[in-house]
Amino acid sequence: MTKENENQNPALKQGPLTGYKIIDLTSVVLGPYCTQLLGDLGADVIKIETPGGDIMRHAGPHVSEGMGPIYLTINRNKRAMSLDLRKEGAKKILRELIKSADGFIHNIRAGGMRRLGFDYDSIKEINPEIVYCHAVGFGSDGHYAERQAYDDLVQAVSGASFMIPMQDGTTEPRYFPGLVADKTTGLHAAYAMLAAFLHKERTGRGQFVEVPMMECMVSFTMAENLYGHTFVPPKPPIAYARSINPMRKPYKTKDNYIALMPYSDDNWRRFFRLGGREVLMDDPRYATYAARTNHITDLYKEAEIIALQRTTDEWMEVLAKENVPCMRVHTLNTVLDDPQLRDTGFLEERDHPSEGRYLAINNPITFSDSPARIEREPPLLGENNDEVLGELGFDKEEVAAFKKDKVFG
Repeated sequence: MTKENENQNPALKQGPLTGYKIIDLTSVVLGPYCTQLLGDLGADVIKIETPGGDIMRHAGPHVSEGMGPIYLTINRNKRAMSLDLRKEGAKKILRELIKSADGFIHNIRAGGMRRLGFDYDSIKEINPEIVYCHAVGFGSDGHYAERQAYDDLVQAVSGASFMIPMQDGTTEPRYFPGLVADKTTGLHAAYAMLAAFLHKERTGRGQFVEVPMMECMVSFTMAENLYGHTFVPPKPPIAYARSINPMRKPYKTKDNYIALMPYSDDNWRRFFRLGGREVLMDDPRYATYAARTNHITDLYKEAEIIALQRTTDEWMEVLAKENVPCMRVHTLNTVLDDPQLRDTGFLEERDHPSEGRYLAINNPITFSDSPARIEREPPLLGENNDEVLGELGFDKEEVAAFKKDKVFG
């Protein structure tokens, strides 16, 4: 295939990770979200599950048993194998897979992997160049090492569960309504593996990569909220004043809601003029960015009053003409019909061999010469057992022996 032919037919172009093989022993959300991103980029991701399957297979409504909606959303572009790693035959298969793998990722506690014989030191003996990523709850040198971790627990210990109360003035901590710790850590794990692959390309050396949930979530939460505690000794307050202000919210319009984000002096001047309140820019509380930050509650109250003057569509039109940042406010239902997402093909209806028609959320990143795309639908449990075993060179007699020993469950 010539480069010219590739350029004429984007479907022939390969993703940036084409040729990389990643062994994925993760489950639930953190790890599968990470490895789906790597699979979107072209990596051959082989998902290893227990005979019972990833627990997310069984959450929510489904067409086929073990093919729940969360599983479908974060497990495309993978091949699936079921292995009972308590069986020696299953360990033999995994060791063969490791020999040709570029990456290995799991979110099993270190002690469990040592007992199975797949800790980093053991795998490094099989494949010294492998990138071994361990997604853990807490850094292995710390006080909480080896403790179990789930999204709720990490939201709590990272300080994130007090963010909503800081804004609304209540006293009890609450979790964000979403698995933000899992997904934040999954993104960290994805870029960590990419960086380790780059290091391997440059040096020929693999390495151990640890991605701790608590530390990742504290980094994410405190990026802006360390605020005055950046200094030693601390300068109060902690938390970015604008982000926790109770008036930081979408504003009601004549018919719905609008998100308003005038930012510069000129933005605010134009917005005030459209609301018939241009005189407010002469108020020293609003004349500069620093002054507006110090009087953010009063500023947001003015915006709330002005927003009621027009409908959402009217604001979208006039503010766009004035180059003032704004956006309509969606529910989880209405965002699925947003023209931006439909125009870009970000949401795509696809046909699954067993599940029928389903809605896929495409990879959000665009590469001009190495596209991210969906090559494989989310696999059934153990769907690719025979295919992978064939690639590893196991003959029919060996496979039959594995099945007799219930290596696949």
